[in-house]
Amino acid sequence: MALLRSMRLWLVGLLVFYAAWLLLAFGLGYWELAREHWPMALSMAIGSYAAGSTPMGGGTVGFPVLVLLFDMPASLGRDFSFAVQSIGMVSASLFIFARRQTLAWPMLRGAMLGSLIGTPLGILFIAPALPDLWIKLVFAVLWGSFGLLHLYRLNEITAHNACPHSEPKRDFRLGVWLGVAAGASAVATTGVGIDMLIYAVLVLMCRVDLKVAIPTSVVIMAFSSVIGVVVKSLSGDWHPEVFGNWMAAAPVVALGAPLGVFVVGLIGRKPTLLVVACLCVIQLLWTCYVEWQAIGALGAVLVAVTVLFGLLGFEWLRAIGRRRPRPEASKGLSLGNAQPQAS
Repeated sequence: MALLRSMRLWLVGLLVFYAAWLLLAFGLGYWELAREHWPMALSMAIGSYAAGSTPMGGGTVGFPVLVLLFDMPASLGRDFSFAVQSIGMVSASLFIFARRQTLAWPMLRGAMLGSLIGTPLGILFIAPALPDLWIKLVFAVLWGSFGLLHLYRLNEITAHNACPHSEPKRDFRLGVWLGVAAGASAVATTGVGIDMLIYAVLVLMCRVDLKVAIPTSVVIMAFSSVIGVVVKSLSGDWHPEVFGNWMAAAPVVALGAPLGVFVVGLIGRKPTLLVVACLCVIQLLWTCYVEWQAIGALGAVLVAVTVLFGLLGFEWLRAIGRRRPRPEASKGLSLGNAQPQAS
């Protein structure tokens, strides 16, 4: 009974969503549309698990599947990321709140405020000016460099066990700047990215435990996705193919993302992070292969150089973290009934 009471917020959210989805599917006749897009539901079964268990949103799988595998426009990948993460990542966030998991609240609050400013500005003024090819390359470089970082720093990253206790005012201000920058650039153009940036700062610079950094990244991505959905809906600028893919994927991610939050506490984060990091590197190589005629050898070199700069940026954050006093080790990192999770 106590468990059900603690999960009430999440369960109510699920009931409201599935009632709305069933009304759309069978009351308004969209079931056949959902069936036509079943491959996306299958893809997002994996993507939603990654969304809940890693700092890589569901769009990390949805974007390359639509854009690289199905050869759809990058704008569809971005819009779909907003739509599907507004269900999956929000569901995972409610699950995190219900379990009373510890979050890096000062930086999270700052990032929310920053995203509230940056994401609408980026969607309305920056994203429309970028060609599809640039959006594909931004996504590939962003997640490719992030994947490479985890391949050679995984043991160090998973060994952090510090509380998010540092300087709240500084963390809030830093969160605001990160939220504005990531919202206006990565989120507005690809539908993801702010989660990765907040996670990278928490883990590399603040050396915070993954049990705190990853749930914090999930919540900020959920918040930014909802902003994206609101801005897209108010501006009437949705890609027409989003709804069918959303109908197929939404009922999967609503459970898949919270499942990722739960299962990773049993099996540990290292195996999941390793697999997703490999997928990030593969999609970088695949993007260069698919777009070779457009970018050529010179473009591939520029992509490699940009990835290198991304890695240098991560290493710079790590160097700052190593110069700071070693943070206090955590004592379980749980609140209330939340249990410590494997790393």
